[in-house]
Amino acid sequence: MSRIKDSFYNLKKKNEQALIPYIMAGYPNDKYCMATIKSIINNGADMLEIGFPFSDPLADGQIIQNASRISIEQKMNMKKLLSMIKNIRNETKIPIIIMTYANIIYQYGYEKFLSDAKSNGADGLIIPDLPIEEASTYKQFAQYYNIETIFLVAPNTPTNRIKKICKICSGFLYLVSTYGTTGTKININNELKNLIKTIKHITNNKIPLGIGFGVSTTKDIMLLDKQYVDAVIIGSALLKIINKTYPKLNQTQIKISEFIHELKSATK
Repeated sequence: MSRIKDSFYNLKKKNEQALIPYIMAGYPNDKYCMATIKSIINNGADMLEIGFPFSDPLADGQIIQNASRISIEQKMNMKKLLSMIKNIRNETKIPIIIMTYANIIYQYGYEKFLSDAKSNGADGLIIPDLPIEEASTYKQFAQYYNIETIFLVAPNTPTNRIKKICKICSGFLYLVSTYGTTGTKININNELKNLIKTIKHITNNKIPLGIGFGVSTTKDIMLLDKQYVDAVIIGSALLKIINKTYPKLNQTQIKISEFIHELKSATK
């Protein structure tokens, strides 16, 4: 099995949800980013999602858009990202997931990117703007290089389309919890709970379900039933901590460490 599948398998035996923090590569600078990542992986994160900056990040809210802009200004590029992943892989065995956009991968070349991502230690890929109708080449190379293809569904995704997405999705299915972008506060109401149950029924529990976009507190996590939600993805809340504490790196590391520890405790 892949590292992602292994992680979910082991967490399921312990009745724990996977905690998947998101960080923007190179934000607010390379050194600061790596130090933040070390604080994340040393305090209980089960997987790590690393975003690659893009000039038109459609799925991202203001906080991640700002981080993306600064990362671009800091000259983040794919070579630096892959080197960063390689360095992270030398320090941890947890799964590493790259989040980027289709145009970036297309320009790099699907096969070359997936080959390079794998050789540097990446385990999965999220491409929010890649339609399943255009994903056959990507999926083919991803299977060859054993990279998990994580696709997104939203509250307004039709049932038939969810079924199609699940056929090419691997690693886990990513549920966008709200109609908005990242950073929008999650509303864990009966509508969302029923949607989660419906998705788990459609997938027949054959693929883990992760939920993101607005999950930001221990209370949010504790309200998400472990029977149905296998992973929680936290992004904007982490970047807010960096924004508030920068450039005091030691303070950032302390706050991030405390936050990750608290979140992980809520998944148990």
